[in-house]
Amino acid sequence: MNVLKYFVLLILLSSCASTYKNKGPLNQAFPNVKGKSLEGDQWEIPQGFKGKKTVLLIGYKQDSQFDIDRWLIGLDMKEFKGAVYELPTIQGLFPRMFSTKIDDGMRRGIPKELWKGVITIYKDGDRIQKFTGNEKPNNSRVILLDADGVIRYFNDSGFSVKGLNLLIDKYNNKKER
Repeated sequence: MNVLKYFVLLILLSSCASTYKNKGPLNQAFPNVKGKSLEGDQWEIPQGFKGKKTVLLIGYKQDSQFDIDRWLIGLDMKEFKGAVYELPTIQGLFPRMFSTKIDDGMRRGIPKELWKGVITIYKDGDRIQKFTGNEKPNNSRVILLDADGVIRYFNDSGFSVKGLNLLIDKYNNKKER
């Protein structure tokens, strides 16, 4: 009987997640969403970044952290000085019910000094995934917001040096290489 209960639960949980075709939201305003940093601060995005350019590294599942880490290492190696935030963005009722456990797990794996730069999105997770698409969810969504919250760079094809250089060029308002 326990196996049947777990099977039904698994079906219910997997049916909560939807797949959306990938889109290129370049030159569109980022949707208004709410999240909470691992440090405990409430955020409204993009309003919380108003007035400054901001890089968002959005991950839709745990396996996208590998791609996010490559972007972070590349930005560090290039001595990038702009604002960068990670947005773990999870859709569905089940993750919201266990958001405290999920966030606690992330805190155990992320150094405390980085917690303020990790903003988890649960309630509005489906909205962001629908906005960018979530096919190939292991690839992070890399977004450069301008000072008004408009997307000026978007990448969902995984880390590349060319993509990193384009992001930095866009941030610095340089022509493409």
